[in-house]
Amino acid sequence: MIAILDYGSGNLRSAQRAFALTGHETIVTSDPNICLASEGLVVPGVGAYGACMEQLIAAGGRAIIDARVAAQKPMIGICVGMQILFTNGTEKDGHDGLGIFAGEVNQINAPILPHIGWNNVHSEPSSILFQGLQDESFYFVHSFAAKSAVADASNSWCTYGEEFLSAVERGPVSAVQFHPEKSGAVGARLISNWAETL
Repeated sequence: MIAILDYGSGNLRSAQRAFALTGHETIVTSDPNICLASEGLVVPGVGAYGACMEQLIAAGGRAIIDARVAAQKPMIGICVGMQILFTNGTEKDGHDGLGIFAGEVNQINAPILPHIGWNNVHSEPSSILFQGLQDESFYFVHSFAAKSAVADASNSWCTYGEEFLSAVERGPVSAVQFHPEKSGAVGARLISNWAETL
């Protein structure tokens, strides 16, 4: 079973539909027992970094994520759900993140923000998420991103104004800055690649 973590942020139903296409039972829930017992956990996120962190903590999501990381159980963060896995974000007045990945999330240096639309992702050969998807385009909606490689991880990159991290894979924790659930066939393939690791 795949659990979509419901903490009041993210495209929950579209994510549920996309992950259900893998053949796994997929449920939207904030129940910690279900989230911890599930084979895979999806952490969505839209909006501001600080607001997402506050909602996550209020819903008990921080404890759920920390427990899954400690147990080495698979998890994938999407969009702001990726950003909050880092040490902190500078959006608005700044906010501490979960610190699973070391690094800061900053505004992209680009002439037009937000970055909306399709853009190429350049992945490393070691990537599991991007098997069969090298240099494909995915759908982005964001103004902030992490820009430094995560140590001991497979790091994938995108360029919009400047280079930024589009995905990170380290052990059981994966994260993508784009929206695979809005990225058509390539997004479905990426989700399927992740689900095959469960």
